[in-house]
Amino acid sequence: MMNDIIADALTRIRNAASRKLDTTTLLHSKTVEGVVTVLQAKEYVESFNVVEGDNNKKTINVVLKYDDNENSVINEITRVSKPGRRVYKNASEIKNFKNGYGTIIVSTNKGVIANDEAFAANVGGEVLCTVW
Repeated sequence: MMNDIIADALTRIRNAASRKLDTTTLLHSKTVEGVVTVLQAKEYVESFNVVEGDNNKKTINVVLKYDDNENSVINEITRVSKPGRRVYKNASEIKNFKNGYGTIIVSTNKGVIANDEAFAANVGGEVLCTVW
């Protein structure tokens, strides 16, 4: 039984990028779909689509993105808030990450959004992961 579906999704993306695979499949949840939506908006992944499987089990197919030298665009993707230790930050604490080169993905009352959108909307929340 899997407890942390977000950590599983990030690990699948990290492993597929290290093996230079074109696509990877993630288990579906609204939060994972929100994280992948932010990754696509910030151009860390090419695209994704939700696939309806058997027994109403959904999966998310993610197309990974690589640069001209065939290196992954994602240098590091790390889970911050875990089931045993939740991490919450207010809007002023999530303003910047890696001098603007990285992204913090935050779960707020306005949905799963990136740190710059959370700062502009002046909302804080649970820090799900960091990407750069």
